[in-house]
Amino acid sequence: MNQATMNRLTIVTGLSGSGKSVALHTLEDEGFYCIDNLPSSMVNDLLNNVLAEKDKLFEKLAIGIDMRGEHSTPDEFLKVLKSLHARSDVITDVLFLDTSRQTLSTRFSETRRRHPLSSSKVPLMNAIDKEIELLAGVKDEADLVIDTSLLNLHQLRSIISTDVLGSTSTGLSLIFQSFGFKHGQPASTDFMFDVRCLPNPYWEPTLREFTGRDEPIIDFLGEQENVQTMFNDIRRFVEQWLPSFEGENRAYLTVSVGCTGGRHRSVYLCELLAAHFSAKRENVSLRHREIN
Repeated sequence: MNQATMNRLTIVTGLSGSGKSVALHTLEDEGFYCIDNLPSSMVNDLLNNVLAEKDKLFEKLAIGIDMRGEHSTPDEFLKVLKSLHARSDVITDVLFLDTSRQTLSTRFSETRRRHPLSSSKVPLMNAIDKEIELLAGVKDEADLVIDTSLLNLHQLRSIISTDVLGSTSTGLSLIFQSFGFKHGQPASTDFMFDVRCLPNPYWEPTLREFTGRDEPIIDFLGEQENVQTMFNDIRRFVEQWLPSFEGENRAYLTVSVGCTGGRHRSVYLCELLAAHFSAKRENVSLRHREIN
């Protein structure tokens, strides 16, 4: 069966309060048949029944799985993921939504929702830490990790639409992501490049308020020989290794470029990289963590 016409299953999982419901609703709006809070032990049986129906309605299926249906252990979940990846009749992608513990604490406190692992004997922060520990192995197996700590509802929906839906057409989805090291390294990345060694427009008073998408910064960095050398080095690296990842049937490849604040050098380089690869292939998306 051709990969472009195969049934696709997207597993949506992650930490409680990280935005899994938003992700599922976004996929549903885009034509996915979505099922939330399904125990992982039921996934293969569901798939067998769905595939037997041969109904186009189920060509794009999304299932939400979290610790509520896993009896507080991810062991069965990890076994099921392994069996899903071994199937030849469906392409399975795993989307993991991650969030910092402090952000989760704020979200649960503001909404007055109860964390699924908390109780009268287990305080909220202990429950959050326990779930982070339990899902560490699942996160390691994910095809795409999205850190929602700094995202609002609309930004998360936008990322789902570009990154996840981009991979559901043909081939690998290539994602370029700029960020600032002073705000923390991204949770979701396959390759990370540190460009803090390059000339920093921030120290030019007339350039400080612009971003790497603005003409004054583009002109300034475009004149720097080592900036262009860095661009060409990253470009050649990605071009060299991209076919190897595609050969492994990877659904996503995230390339993160970081500078100090995530507003100038990293943004400029990601814009160049995205433009270069978009001219040659489909499914290229661009994300600027600090200026969205």
